[in-house]
This record gives sequence, C-alpha cells and structure tokens, in this order.
Amino acid sequence: MPSAGKPYTVVISDEAAQMLVSHARFLAQVSEKASLRLVNEFYEKAESLEQLPERNPWLADPLIPTGRYRKLLFAKRYLLIYQIKKSTVLVEAVVDTRQDYGWLL
Repeated sequence: MPSAGKPYTVVISDEAAQMLVSHARFLAQVSEKASLRLVNEFYEKAESLEQLPERNPWLADPLIPTGRYRKLLFAKRYLLIYQIKKSTVLVEAVVDTRQDYGWLL
C-alpha cells in the first residue's frame, strides 16, 4: 500500500482500452454526446482510483478467486474492473452490465 498522501499508479490495459472504444463506438451510433460522456466519465473514474481504490466492492463471481478483482460502476451501467497490485491499480476490463460478461471471467 502506498504511503499516506502518495497516490496509486493507475494503468489501463490495452484490452480495457479496446473494450471502452467498442462501447463508445456502439453508443456513438445513437448519440455522439453520450459516447463522449461515457469516455470522459471512464477516465474520471479511473483517475479517482489513484486515491483509495480499496473503497469499491469486490467483484463476486463463483468463477473467480475471491478478493482478486474490484468493480466500479460508472455511467449508470458500465463496470470498470480492476485489481490492486502493491501501489498499482490495473484496470483490466470495461463491461456493460446489461450484457452477460461471464466469458470475461
């Protein structure tokens, strides 16, 4: 855990970035403004993980080890899935909660 006042380093995996692009591209077919809001909110939430990433709940699923991934809801229906490794927060996926994302696990 980083020392008090020193933020975590947030790293967005290539896979998570591609997932975000895919969601934004799909949303842009309906509303370009909504697509831009999605991307902006993702980066705001990801940046917020520099401070207290432990504040979010664990991703609970019988197919993954308990206590491995955390989840952060953003833009009402998207999950930012990440894990904490020492002083690094690794964002590993962006999923739409309306879809089955069991394949991801």
